[in-house]
Amino acid sequence: MSRDESSTHQSRQVLLFAAIAVVVAVLAGLIFWITRDDGDQIAEGDTPTTTTTAAPTTTEPETTTTITEPETTTTEPTTRPDPVDAREAVFPFAEDSLRFDDPNEAVAAFAEGYLGFVDPVYSDFRQGDSRSGEVGLRPTANGPETTVFVRQLDDTWWIIGAASENIVVNQPAAGDVLVSPVDLTGEALAFEGTVNVELWTDRADEPLATTFVTGGGDVLRPFEGTLTFERTPATKSGALLFRVYSPEDGRVWQAGVVRVHF
Repeated sequence: MSRDESSTHQSRQVLLFAAIAVVVAVLAGLIFWITRDDGDQIAEGDTPTTTTTAAPTTTEPETTTTITEPETTTTEPTTRPDPVDAREAVFPFAEDSLRFDDPNEAVAAFAEGYLGFVDPVYSDFRQGDSRSGEVGLRPTANGPETTVFVRQLDDTWWIIGAASENIVVNQPAAGDVLVSPVDLTGEALAFEGTVNVELWTDRADEPLATTFVTGGGDVLRPFEGTLTFERTPATKSGALLFRVYSPEDGRVWQAGVVRVHF
């Protein structure tokens, strides 16, 4: 190879290397700018992430309002029985609390506490209708019988009168309104024919008036008499008691009772 050729060859190599260097430099520059541009774009394009913390939600507690209606206790009105119409009852007294669930007990209290019998002998209760009946009593086992009449005016037993076969009262009649003087008529059989008569008002401690009538001493005979009383009692009801006493010991021997009013 000639000198000129050698020189030309070297020049070509230098140019080649220079070209390569330029290409490499250009590529490096492109890579740098590309990389830089991408970074800038990313930096500029990225929107800063804003973390928004939501304000705490205050949830009002659900208030359940339960309206409790006050418990209403409905008490049925107590049905009280109608007041006893005791106008026809001699015993017990309507104003008192004494009552009898058994007719025999009512008769015993009346005979001994009201009429004054001492240790009488009683018969069994003799039923009339579904709400009435009678009980017989005697001063002794062989004495004359006095019959006591009982009736249910409510759920308890009441005495409405008494009679004896030896004391028959015609006037006044049960339920009569008395005005002084009172006429007394009837028939009686008693020792010496004497029948004691007393007018009582309800719940009184002593009789309003007393008298006696005379019937037969041997057989049943009519009697007539008059009973007077000076004042009209405040109590509007009472009873006429007809009683015969034993000549031996003075005990009540037989009786009749008539319910009256004033």
